[in-house]
Amino acid sequence: MLSTIKIVLVETTHPGNIGAVARAMKNMKMHNLWLVAPKIFPSADATSRASGADDVLAGATVCATLQEAIADCQVVIGASARGRTISWPEMTPRECAEKVLINEPGNKVAIVFGRENSGLKNHELDLCHFLLRIPCNSEYSSLNIAAAAQVVCYELFVASGLAEQEQIVVGDKGEDPLATATQMESFYTHLAEALTDIGFMHPAKSKSIMRRLRRIYNRVQMDTKELDILRGILRMSQGHKRNNDV
Repeated sequence: MLSTIKIVLVETTHPGNIGAVARAMKNMKMHNLWLVAPKIFPSADATSRASGADDVLAGATVCATLQEAIADCQVVIGASARGRTISWPEMTPRECAEKVLINEPGNKVAIVFGRENSGLKNHELDLCHFLLRIPCNSEYSSLNIAAAAQVVCYELFVASGLAEQEQIVVGDKGEDPLATATQMESFYTHLAEALTDIGFMHPAKSKSIMRRLRRIYNRVQMDTKELDILRGILRMSQGHKRNNDV
């Protein structure tokens, strides 16, 4: 799905920015990079900044004009932070992602980024169907080209559904199943008994306390191992109370 979307960089001055954009693209599973008349490419600086996204750089298509880069595209979106005298239909990165991947999937799309110091020229925007603007601080709205590409590629990645497939399991998350309703009810019974045993709660006044405690534990959505730990703590607390009473 993302393979039909080109990231097009026009007359990039600093080769390091090309590498940084390649890295941003690979982070979000995008590889279709086009370069229009880059000042310096290929370059060791670009490879260094790509930081492992060498395959994106190696597969980049270099062409002489923007017209050549977008020739087979049905939707062309120009990214710009500058206001224009003549208004273009505008969209945010999220709206862009929804349009090209959810509302109108299947089209070949070019998302075009201009020069680092001046962006896209008006005659280049004339080739675009939409103007993409990233909402940010109105007093300082100039984003580095790689940062802008990262924002756009992220929204495309999320809209594609790939983000959900790439969830990273951290630590032991997900190793133990969530506690069932029956297990939780058994825990709440045990909790009420333990709180009564240690004198924290009076049985006749337990309803409101237990209701609040239920809300706390229900928000957590404990797994079975966590439940076992808490029940072990309750048993130890009850045991200490009985020993002290003897």
